[in-house]
Amino acid sequence: MSERPIDLHFWPTPNGWKITIMLEECGLPYRVIPVNIGKGDQFKPEFLAIAPNNRMPAIVDPDGPGGAPISVFESGAILMYLGRKTGKFYPQDERGRVAVEEWLMWQMAGFGPMLGQTHHFRIYAPEKIDYAIERYTKEANRLYGVLNRRLEGRDYICGSYTIADMACIGWAKLWERQGQDIAQFPNVKAWIDRMLARPAVQRGLAVNKEDRTNAAVTDPNARAVLFGQTAR
Repeated sequence: MSERPIDLHFWPTPNGWKITIMLEECGLPYRVIPVNIGKGDQFKPEFLAIAPNNRMPAIVDPDGPGGAPISVFESGAILMYLGRKTGKFYPQDERGRVAVEEWLMWQMAGFGPMLGQTHHFRIYAPEKIDYAIERYTKEANRLYGVLNRRLEGRDYICGSYTIADMACIGWAKLWERQGQDIAQFPNVKAWIDRMLARPAVQRGLAVNKEDRTNAAVTDPNARAVLFGQTAR
């Protein structure tokens, strides 16, 4: 496998951590290109060229299919691409792959967005709206219950360790911010502890950690960039 590094356009958030964890687990060389989402780097034309949704993470692999460079945006798509590229953490058999894809899509469509809304209304919203806080805190609770049931009798979400686990851990480790009592979900708690004990997960979560701040809470300019976006 080529040793040319993959360019990772990244900011230390739960979505960004998915990819640093996967790259660290696979032992792939990579170069971090910071995308300061509080300053609007995600709207620069050069980033838009590889990430048309104006969201990080995104990668550019110089050794893509056929030896030509390829860019990939959306964290779930990046995880699947890297899983296929390396043959790691993404089963080769169809039944195993379907199970991983089910739980990866569960994270992409539910666990991430709903917990993100929980963060927003509990922490970032300038006006504390009781209905919104209750709505998303309860939905987060429901999703933790789903994950807790899934982890009954399993060390990892799909039995063996996969990209589904990598997709979820960055969100799950922030359970306190989501108003959850992790003691209600003992299987999730054990899984979080198991995940955070992995050296590659620790390295992935540590990438550019000094850039993780509370600017979205305290800086009105950052808030406008992050939460005031429209099509124009």
